[in-house]
Amino acid sequence: MRGGDLSTADLFTKEPRLSSGSLQHSIELREVMSEALRTSQLTRYEVAAEMSRLLGVEITKAQLDAWTAESRSSWRFPFEYAAAFDAALGGHVLQDLLARKRGTRVARGQDSMLADLGRIEQMMRELRTLRQRIQQELQGQR
Repeated sequence: MRGGDLSTADLFTKEPRLSSGSLQHSIELREVMSEALRTSQLTRYEVAAEMSRLLGVEITKAQLDAWTAESRSSWRFPFEYAAAFDAALGGHVLQDLLARKRGTRVARGQDSMLADLGRIEQMMRELRTLRQRIQQELQGQR
């Protein structure tokens, strides 16, 4: 869709300029995961157990500790585990981190429906304008 949709413009941010290393965010990932675990009402054992259930592979508290420890930089959090991490904690911290890194935001629930409604309204305006142009053209041919 063309730009100029004023109904949903505030839902999206400008895509960041990408430069060498600009998407390297291992420290930020560790910080976001650590904060999510720290503020959760679940223990790391419970998060690991829920991730294990959702993934069908064993995730341990020790793995969570390694993925979040600054001193364990050789331990990389697997991207395919991100959805399970967010689901286990009942949040969207990793989904939101990835969106931020790409200059977008994720709309959920009612916000998503409002964005859809804004796009539909814009499309309806564009169709009305096109309809008027066609009608004018047809009237000019008579």
